[in-house]
Amino acid sequence: MIFVILGTQKFQLNRLLKALDKLCENKTITEEIFAQIGHSNYHPKNYLYTNFLDRLVFEKKMKDSSLVITHGGVGSIITAINEKKPIIVFPRLKKYKEHVDDHQLEIARAFSKKNYVLCCEHTIDLEKMIEKAYQHQFDIYVSSTEKIVAIVKNALEG
Repeated sequence: MIFVILGTQKFQLNRLLKALDKLCENKTITEEIFAQIGHSNYHPKNYLYTNFLDRLVFEKKMKDSSLVITHGGVGSIITAINEKKPIIVFPRLKKYKEHVDDHQLEIARAFSKKNYVLCCEHTIDLEKMIEKAYQHQFDIYVSSTEKIVAIVKNALEG
């Protein structure tokens, strides 16, 4: 199952939902898709969706997924990385009024540059990115949180 995550902020990402719907309609995608569409007002016709998920259902969908397609939210990206899922980040873009600026694009490019995710900026590239994601060898993400906490703790102690 392809799990699509659009987050909880009050921004739509209809462009991605429509592109996936078209790929399903054309039978380009035959795998099941489930989307958490947030505040998007486009309602997919060819796959299941809900606006929001509670934590337990979200975790189950994540575990059951073979691929994650997410907006450029760091929390969603890190969650999928920690589950060792192939990830396509489809960032919200200011020019489509999907966000107030292009910080999601910057985030997606940064994670992509480190080879933790694939970044897909255009709907025309989505089919190719989905095919690539299943065969791509992603690098393993190693969190620096514990190291940073230790440095701060050592500095405070002395």
